[in-house]
Amino acid sequence: MSTTTPTKNLIKGGEWLIKESLPSETFTPEDFNEEQRMIKEMCTQFLDAEVNPILDRIDNLEPGLMKSLVTKAGEQGLLSVSFPEEYGGLGKDFITSTIVNEALGAGHSFSVAVAAHTGIGTLPILYFGTPEQKQKYIPKLITGEWAGAYGLTEPNSGSDALGAKTTAKLSDDGKYYLLNGQKCWITNGGFAQVYTVFAKVDGDKFTAFIVERGTEGFTQGPEEHKMGIKGSSTVQLYFQDCKVPVENVLGEIGKGHKIAFNILNIGRLKLAAAALGGAKRALSDTVVYAKTREQFKQPISNFGAIKHKLAEMALQIFVGESALYRTADWVDEKEKDLLASGKASNESLLGAAEEYAIECAILKVHGSEVLDYVVDEGVQIHGGNGFSAEYNISRAYRDSRINRIYEGTNEINRLLTLDMTLKRAMTGRLDLMGPAMAVQKELMSIPDFGAEDETPFAKERKLIAHFKKAILITAGAAVQKLMMKIDSEQEVLMNIADMAIETFNAESVLLRVMKMTAKDGEAASAHYIEMMQTYLYDAADKINKSGKDAINAFAEGDEQRMILIGLKRFTKAEPFNSKEARRKIADKMIAAGKYCF
Repeated sequence: MSTTTPTKNLIKGGEWLIKESLPSETFTPEDFNEEQRMIKEMCTQFLDAEVNPILDRIDNLEPGLMKSLVTKAGEQGLLSVSFPEEYGGLGKDFITSTIVNEALGAGHSFSVAVAAHTGIGTLPILYFGTPEQKQKYIPKLITGEWAGAYGLTEPNSGSDALGAKTTAKLSDDGKYYLLNGQKCWITNGGFAQVYTVFAKVDGDKFTAFIVERGTEGFTQGPEEHKMGIKGSSTVQLYFQDCKVPVENVLGEIGKGHKIAFNILNIGRLKLAAAALGGAKRALSDTVVYAKTREQFKQPISNFGAIKHKLAEMALQIFVGESALYRTADWVDEKEKDLLASGKASNESLLGAAEEYAIECAILKVHGSEVLDYVVDEGVQIHGGNGFSAEYNISRAYRDSRINRIYEGTNEINRLLTLDMTLKRAMTGRLDLMGPAMAVQKELMSIPDFGAEDETPFAKERKLIAHFKKAILITAGAAVQKLMMKIDSEQEVLMNIADMAIETFNAESVLLRVMKMTAKDGEAASAHYIEMMQTYLYDAADKINKSGKDAINAFAEGDEQRMILIGLKRFTKAEPFNSKEARRKIADKMIAAGKYCF
């Protein structure tokens, strides 16, 4: 059962764009219960005791080492948190499993191995397996006795997953499917015992199969030499008349796309969590370095340029965390609603993740780009030492880069963000037409100069509402102008997606800070208010730039001028001294000697 209080009015996926959310109905990290905090601390202690002291050995792919660490994690219950009790799991809620992903995300290659194992390596069987398949595999996977992997990508099919060439043909005696083909970039591929592999039955029926190590006709290639996550096992898989028993078909013949895409929704959110965990550690390491590294007879942490970088790293993490747990709670609440309506447990979480697929895509993009930003600036603050393998920031820098590629490239996820939103609008699942028409009507009318709203954070709430209007007028005009051609205008779609990402993050951090301030008071929440205000101030310019780039690409003449006037009106932020705010944020971390928000 979830430990959160059910929201009274759970908004649907994408609906935040046209509805105002309430702080009281927004879950934040400050709402973690005692058990969740304890589980998070257990994960941190495991990394400190078992992983961080041997990172070089892990990166050298010492035979058997990563598998032994996965097994140790299983023995301590870290792999079984979100799995049902009937299979030996702890049966905790989705928020708790997200917390585990975040905490273990600071473990470099180990975090990749564990995330792949508990996610794409195990969830397909849990959610789509027969009772017999679940009983056979799940108990051994969640204890770490066996490791799991996932075979989807091929040399010529990455983002185009359904373009896979691996085939599956039923044997003459009807007992086996004979798999022929090749898979690449398989995480945990070198030591897994169980693989979910996708192939096309009879040349066109995209289907998933459970393939065990040692199956006749199944071999693997050597370990790949990679830019980063060097300790993560990554190999190619080869199938030559590989004999997979018919009882190892996973799900339905021809329905493999349901497995592939539904699992990705969950994976994107979990990747964002892990990226934020890694970013927090990288920032903490950088704060320590900035305090101890002296230049011009003083610590470099005293300099404004360094404080600016530290503060920006912190507020990006804080904002990403706000959006992450806001969404994780929505998924958790939706899962409970579906369970209460009579849906099976596997259908409930998959249905909940699909409901918030738009938000999961947003989280994946922002989380991976925050981590990339943090480690890049971390190297910069370390200076020449950041380029040395002696300092962990160099490993963090190399390890980060892959996150913008897997679980769907960030370009694909940006396109999906808008594509899914528009499709839901066209099918009536999301009512965008009414609000979009209302914004157009507002633009043609005289602005309302009524009395100022004096309630707390009124200006910030109004700014968020305006950001949403900026998206609606830009997207609405693009759809009207481009119509059926809009899918081919990827630059425009990505511009509008960036507007949506900034707005969702801005609203998430505002709601979190409003909730904190209502509970603890303005004085105690001062640093958080400054982070929120700084983010909103910058977001206004970013949304304006993305909107202008989109509008200038499809509109011209009077139409262009009218939309640009509306965009300017809806992205106008009041003057704000972000330099002073950033200095205060940085000083708090410097005093604490770590990321402390």
